[in-house]
Amino acid sequence: MSGPPYATPLIGTTPYAIERRVLAGIPCLIERPLDPPRGLVLVYHGVTASKEGNLGIFTRMVEAGWLVVLPDAVGHGERREASLTPETLGYRNFLRLCAVRTALEAHGLIDASHEVFGELPTAAVGISMGGFVAHYLALREKRVGQVVVISSEGVWDEPEVTVPLARRFVEAHRPVLHAEQAPPTRLLLLHGEADAVFPPPLHEATVAAYRRAYEQAGQADRFTAQIYPDTGHYTSPGMRDDAMAFLSTPNLFPAS
Repeated sequence: MSGPPYATPLIGTTPYAIERRVLAGIPCLIERPLDPPRGLVLVYHGVTASKEGNLGIFTRMVEAGWLVVLPDAVGHGERREASLTPETLGYRNFLRLCAVRTALEAHGLIDASHEVFGELPTAAVGISMGGFVAHYLALREKRVGQVVVISSEGVWDEPEVTVPLARRFVEAHRPVLHAEQAPPTRLLLLHGEADAVFPPPLHEATVAAYRRAYEQAGQADRFTAQIYPDTGHYTSPGMRDDAMAFLSTPNLFPAS
């Protein structure tokens, strides 16, 4: 398209729009192309962060035709609750309960996104706590065809998590024990070698479980993992760029 007659945000030379919407009761920021989108990616943030923290990080996806949806996790951003805090529950219970409730509501967020924007090819990116959600979607939500997990792990060995809903969820969906549920979803794990929050052995155990599952399914080419030297617990520019390159694989979208 030649673009509207008025000034808009640009990524490169591509005009796009930034919107706030409430989808399935969840406050979201939307970065969307002005042409009809060809795909939809959900980007889940980490603990104590919010949707605003990822605004602009994956905007280059818009150039490839993606509509980027940035939701607030439960207990974060516009969704804070007085009884859902690290002080009231303890840090690990808070983190996992927020992640669990965010994961369980993701199906409804996809329903609402498809109702508003159309039933587009759908992907998910999860960062740290958001990676917990992304692992779950890789296992349990096959409308999500591609998943990127950044700075997270799938061992989930946390005995200090005692809130019943979170404890049941961890046991039912622990990725290293249920990795066979992931294929045929395309899956990319990105991790920092210097990550002190989720040390590399946790990443390595997660990679081994998924790799075995994809090989047994005859789909080894649909799983990739990458570790980044001298990178801690954050999204590095290289991680961001590799995530976008993975999601923008040629021929992902059906012919238009």
